[in-house]
Amino acid sequence: SGYFLDKHISIQRHLADLEKLADLREDEKKPCPLCPEEKFKACYSHKLHRHLQNLHWKVSVEFEGYRMCICHLSCRPVKPNLVGDQTLSKMGAHYHCIICSATIVRRTDMIGHINRHVNKGETESRFTTVRAPKSSYEVVKESATDVQVLPNHSTPQKTDSYFNPKMKLNRQLIFCALAVLAGERKPIECLDAFGATGIMGLQWAKHLRSSVKVTINDCNENSVTMIKENCHLNKMKVKLNIKEEDNDETVGDGEENSDTIEVTKMDANVIMHLRSFDFIHLDPFGTSVNYLDSAFRNVRNLGIVSLTSTDISSLYAKAQHVALRHYGCNIVRTEYYKELAARTVIAAVTRAAARCNKGIEVLLAVALEHFVLVVVRVLRGPTPADDSAKKVRYLIHCQWCEERVFQKEANMVEENPYQQLPCDCHGSMPGKTAVLLGPLWSGALFNTGFLRRMLLEAVQYGLDEAQPLLKTLVCEAECTTLKHFSTHGPGDENKQEECGVYIKTPNTSAESYLVHGKRKSEEVLRGTAKRQRAEHSAEHPPFYYNIHRHSIKGMNMPKLNKFLNYLSEAGYRVSRTHFDPMGVRTNAPLAQFKTVLMKYSTPTYVGAQAEGPVLLPGEIQVGEEVPAATEMKVEEAELAEEDKSGVAAATAVFTQSYPTHCAAD
Repeated sequence: SGYFLDKHISIQRHLADLEKLADLREDEKKPCPLCPEEKFKACYSHKLHRHLQNLHWKVSVEFEGYRMCICHLSCRPVKPNLVGDQTLSKMGAHYHCIICSATIVRRTDMIGHINRHVNKGETESRFTTVRAPKSSYEVVKESATDVQVLPNHSTPQKTDSYFNPKMKLNRQLIFCALAVLAGERKPIECLDAFGATGIMGLQWAKHLRSSVKVTINDCNENSVTMIKENCHLNKMKVKLNIKEEDNDETVGDGEENSDTIEVTKMDANVIMHLRSFDFIHLDPFGTSVNYLDSAFRNVRNLGIVSLTSTDISSLYAKAQHVALRHYGCNIVRTEYYKELAARTVIAAVTRAAARCNKGIEVLLAVALEHFVLVVVRVLRGPTPADDSAKKVRYLIHCQWCEERVFQKEANMVEENPYQQLPCDCHGSMPGKTAVLLGPLWSGALFNTGFLRRMLLEAVQYGLDEAQPLLKTLVCEAECTTLKHFSTHGPGDENKQEECGVYIKTPNTSAESYLVHGKRKSEEVLRGTAKRQRAEHSAEHPPFYYNIHRHSIKGMNMPKLNKFLNYLSEAGYRVSRTHFDPMGVRTNAPLAQFKTVLMKYSTPTYVGAQAEGPVLLPGEIQVGEEVPAATEMKVEEAELAEEDKSGVAAATAVFTQSYPTHCAAD
């Protein structure tokens, strides 16, 4: 009950607690603690007891053992009467919310107000400033790092620090990206702009040691206090740099500077405007577009900015008006909605970087159930900014067959934009058949060399949850299947080029190392990289197809891995995608995708038939579309003219290829 020390006097557990406020004694008159003197005059104890019970206690609202009694004090402003005299007007009766301290007039409205808090998971007092006792803290261990969290860490409040165990994979991916950057140049200054419990910054400092200088920031005072306690728990020094206090304080057992973590208490936009960093991570509650301009203002050249967006309702096209308001992007719900969300965020990042005369190179884009993670490298200069801005385009999406294509880059208005789509739905369907989505990022979502080095860091530090995802991302970036996966790239590692610079690997010569701060060396590395771009494989194809979405009715689909082999044998690049477990990323058009899928599907009514290809007639090849009804009649006549020995086989082939005619046959 000590957690509610600052609650209003109208919120009590028992009627006796309410009577104690009046200090009932027989020999003198006492006023009501919840009514002004002009409404209820002082009286003896027996009359005051009836007043408290009948007027205040009976109409109270109960919540978790507490009663929110009706209050007649001047807590809530009331409208003056016609004369304008406030004292002569009727005093406003109201309730005080135990969770958010709001004042509600009607009892039914108060009950609905409390139910809305419960539905949102808000069940603790928000307006109290009294911290929880020490014994109520829980210690959580993640990646050899201990942090103290509050019991209500899963339902964050205004004065509590939020810790989400489901974001462990997100933290591991960001750690791997930082470890790769720390291998290129050291020491690097990194910022966790929204520290909360400080677990992410603590993991950086504990594992990377002298390679990084960690700064953990949060604008909440209780969060800053908890971050300091968690630093002491992990035997780290704390260097305070609070906006209101200029004194620096160091606490800890270590003697090296590598064990020192700087903790700041200021707005995230302010600290990113004041200081420069090599690595910045943004993880606000919801969208991060409000902090992009500040992040790209002072980030160093070839630095990395990572951002986690948790506003999945807008990004996944459930609240399209919010996506238009935050990202300036028009999106609809499609089969590839997760990749659409990632490209929406990258488009907003690209525009923010271009306003600061900076370009970006996308290193990683992940969209899972709870978050969208984007990691980009910053390239300073107007030329990279222009190149990145040109990759933000609109997408033409057919609503009938789900075919999609990025709009061509042109200044002139095209007469018929439907001609850019590979499908012919506009010619065969009346009215408009396609929508214009975007603006979206049209470039690559992954950098193969960076992902491979992230995988090596994940293996080195034992991050088991990130390793399977990183393997899938590497295959997706190269557009290959997992059976062709290898820990080394197709070429020599010292030929890997990333963002116009060499990658520092064990096989790289000393002349190829990146010299931080040397403009001349950067120009030499960029020139060498341009000569090597021809050696690199093509970018992965944009978007993917869901095999269930395009399945044929009445047919059993082949296994997903076998279907990938069939597409690969047909000459197309294929891979699985982390966006959708049943998705196939391929450069094959949708018509060819459906043709191959139909060829290797089996009818559902053939129970004992083994899985295998459905042999189409000789005129139908993999790269052609299914013939029309007139061609089917011609082939049926040709089959009837064959010799008697092939009649049975031909009939079986025709039945398997066209199951819709089996009833008539």
